[in-house]
Amino acid sequence: MEYSQINELPDEKGRYGDYGGQFVPETLMAALTELSEAFESIINDQTFYKEFNSLLHDYVGRPSPIYYAKNLSNKLGAQIYIKREDLNHTGAHKINNALGQALLAKKLGKNRIIAETGAGQHGVATATVCAQMGLECIVYMGEEDIKRQSPNVYRMRELGSEIISVTSGTSTLKDAINEAIRDWVTNVQNTHYLIGSAVGPHPYPKIVREFQSVIGKESRQQMFDRIGHLPNYVIACVGGGSNAIGIFSGFLRDENVNLIGVEAAGEGLEKKHAATMSKGKPGVLHGSMSYLLQDENGQIEEAHSISAGLDYPGVGPEHSYLKDIEKAQYVSASDIEALSGFKLLSRLEGIIPALEPAHAIGYMESWVPTLSKNDVVLLLLSGRGDKDLETVANAFEEKI
Repeated sequence: MEYSQINELPDEKGRYGDYGGQFVPETLMAALTELSEAFESIINDQTFYKEFNSLLHDYVGRPSPIYYAKNLSNKLGAQIYIKREDLNHTGAHKINNALGQALLAKKLGKNRIIAETGAGQHGVATATVCAQMGLECIVYMGEEDIKRQSPNVYRMRELGSEIISVTSGTSTLKDAINEAIRDWVTNVQNTHYLIGSAVGPHPYPKIVREFQSVIGKESRQQMFDRIGHLPNYVIACVGGGSNAIGIFSGFLRDENVNLIGVEAAGEGLEKKHAATMSKGKPGVLHGSMSYLLQDENGQIEEAHSISAGLDYPGVGPEHSYLKDIEKAQYVSASDIEALSGFKLLSRLEGIIPALEPAHAIGYMESWVPTLSKNDVVLLLLSGRGDKDLETVANAFEEKI
């Protein structure tokens, strides 16, 4: 497929090549059709986007700036710029998609919102927009993630949301999604499931990419304004993949821009990890075909990462497709490398990153020194690290 055609995906069946689709119970098909039709009707609706863009500007604080990381550049050896999604209201990129989907839900007349969350940032973003728009909000979160992301749990409760602890399975993101889907099936008439990543059945990956594409559009223009040309490399962390697909979308047609997604290698690729693209194979999870961590019998394997937002055994279908056509390269960084990246950015630039993008920084420590000092690297800093300070403190105390 020509690069110029990539942005036209998915096709009418919700497929990105072999990936995507709608693998859901019959009871959800009407809701997905309704959602798809509503979404397609607003894509070119100037009234909708006027409200959406106004909220992005006045409520979220967009455009988020691009920062030249001089100290990090001097340390690693290339020209490193950082897209600062950590400066958004609520501290991450998740607010972009939450706002768009909440507006879409209101258009559908659905005033009950459910969401899943791992690191808590999507839950906080959803709780925030629901408070702002007067919508009921229920957030499903794994018991394990509730323990390690307690600051975000408190934030969601203060914003008026109900938090439902999920104790099944590994008590993490995958299990929270399972429970949210069960709720949606039961309450589909009055409920919108506000999925936080570029996963799930069609049209969700397309919807999330659309609302997160603001990152890529801004970044592209900002790089031209700042240095007069595009970066040589764009790098972002990948769990489900919403932040990465958001920034990648701005550069998909550029053959000379190399896109790099960094997954969680956890304790090692032969041990406990969440490196779906490196070690997984295609299968179906949560209504969509994509790369998954699974055993020889097709059973989903447990994912692990020190970051609650990356320990998901799947990935978005568009990322799966970009891997297959070699438009994007997917690599991984371990827990130890992520902790190193966390410390590096904090100490050199005075910016404390979330553990999710810290994986990309950890990977950069060994990769960037192999580049030319004139190469330009654009790093997406998808969120700030307030939520992870306790996890990091415990990790260093335990000498991971």
